[in-house]
Amino acid sequence: MMRKTLLAACALAASGFFAATHAADKHVQLKLSHWVPPSHPLQAAIQDWANSIKKDSGGTIGSVIFPAEQLGKAFDHYDMARDGIADVAFVNPGYQPGRFPIIAAGELPFLFKDGHTGSEALDAWYRQYAAREMPDVHFCLAFVHDPGTLHSRVKITVPSDIRGLKLRPADGTLGTWVTDLGGTNIQASAPAARDVLARGVADGIFFPWGSTVLFGIDKVVKYSIDAPMYVSTFVWVMNKARYDSLAPDQRKVIDNHCTTAWAERFAGPWADFEHAGRAKMAAEPGHVMTELTPAQLKLWQQSALPLHKAWAAAVRRKGLDPSKVWANLQEAIAKYHAGYAN
Repeated sequence: MMRKTLLAACALAASGFFAATHAADKHVQLKLSHWVPPSHPLQAAIQDWANSIKKDSGGTIGSVIFPAEQLGKAFDHYDMARDGIADVAFVNPGYQPGRFPIIAAGELPFLFKDGHTGSEALDAWYRQYAAREMPDVHFCLAFVHDPGTLHSRVKITVPSDIRGLKLRPADGTLGTWVTDLGGTNIQASAPAARDVLARGVADGIFFPWGSTVLFGIDKVVKYSIDAPMYVSTFVWVMNKARYDSLAPDQRKVIDNHCTTAWAERFAGPWADFEHAGRAKMAAEPGHVMTELTPAQLKLWQQSALPLHKAWAAAVRRKGLDPSKVWANLQEAIAKYHAGYAN
């Protein structure tokens, strides 16, 4: 009985200590910026992250979320975090081709099977390279969406069908793929993508399933390749000065929310949303789902092999051994059972 009483007293004292510690901290309000609409599942994931931080910090770290490019364009979010326009920002590294060559490994086609395990594998792997590749910001976590595919206004079945077409790629790696196959890239952020398709500026787009419906792109395309062709990589990063200005125990709270477990939790609602979009599009009247034969799938996979060589060359220019970087990624994919299987 005395032992239980002593343990209870210790627990009460500890909770009082931590409460007192947080109470002594200055209150801060973080600006969290992203560029998708508030209806997007990422909004709820960010809110979950912010609420957990507020709770664990004893209420000393609050947040305000700015969605839909309110603080700046999608392409600018890394620099916005670097410059303090946003305290924490949602970044697609592939929006700036060539700037972040290491994490671009995650963009290579036919790599991940889903957004849950893919996010765990990508985050666990990239943590050893983030400080080298993104030194201007404080890295929090990395993740992917559920695999997307190619949606188009004209039917595309094999890689040679891309010749002469204008496509909006999801990232720089897919942009190179389009060029290699004789197509032309049309650059547009996710919020602007529907318009370029509706006006005929682009013939097709690489996009995840659920977001194709969310952004209204399903209304301006007729065909979709029914295969998990690619994922885009994303990072959640923080302004360095803002992180450094926090009290030590507040930084610890942030650190506890910048983990591989949080990467999967952060990505989870979005991954489920994108996965559910496939069935929605398949049920739309007049929409054609193109299921690839094994021979056609092999053609697509073979057509992507030059992308691996280009990625390796870019990583080598960064001063790293691409074979080791790739081996580390494969180890992470195996650990989390995240690999794509035909």
